[in-house]
Amino acid sequence: MGFPVAYTDILLPKLLLHTLTVLGFIRKLISTLLRSLGLGDFLEPDISWTDRPDSVSEFHSVSAVLIRELLPVVKFSDLVDPPESCAVCLYEFDGSDEIRRLTNCRHIFHRSCLDRWMDHDQKTCPLCRTPFIAEDLQDEFNERLWAASGISDYYGEYSPIIGS
Repeated sequence: MGFPVAYTDILLPKLLLHTLTVLGFIRKLISTLLRSLGLGDFLEPDISWTDRPDSVSEFHSVSAVLIRELLPVVKFSDLVDPPESCAVCLYEFDGSDEIRRLTNCRHIFHRSCLDRWMDHDQKTCPLCRTPFIAEDLQDEFNERLWAASGISDYYGEYSPIIGS
């Protein structure tokens, strides 16, 4: 059994959605008008994922950079029996897309989707949460991470974790 749904419960969200759509249209119209009059400097800049300035350097964690080096990048057209779409962005794959195939679980994602996932300091598959780095490569990854951190240069040969 469920809760009864009244007609107003369905009408109110639709009315709100239509109101927001009209307000967005009015905002865009005013913005276009002000830009055409040369008054675009008074407006706040639109936030867009694709129009990021090149002067801003992106921060990438050392572990994300190392994981990118270890995970292979292939063309979608080179794959045998691939899935239809990327599970992160839900867009269908194209023959020229760059794909990352995870070595542990064999899941396939767009390169940019998985790189963005790693930029948020994620180290597991977005679908099944299997670690990106296989157990047999974990020691090599840890050594490279330790060397890239620069701590070994500061302490010399002796590691504060190992205690030798």
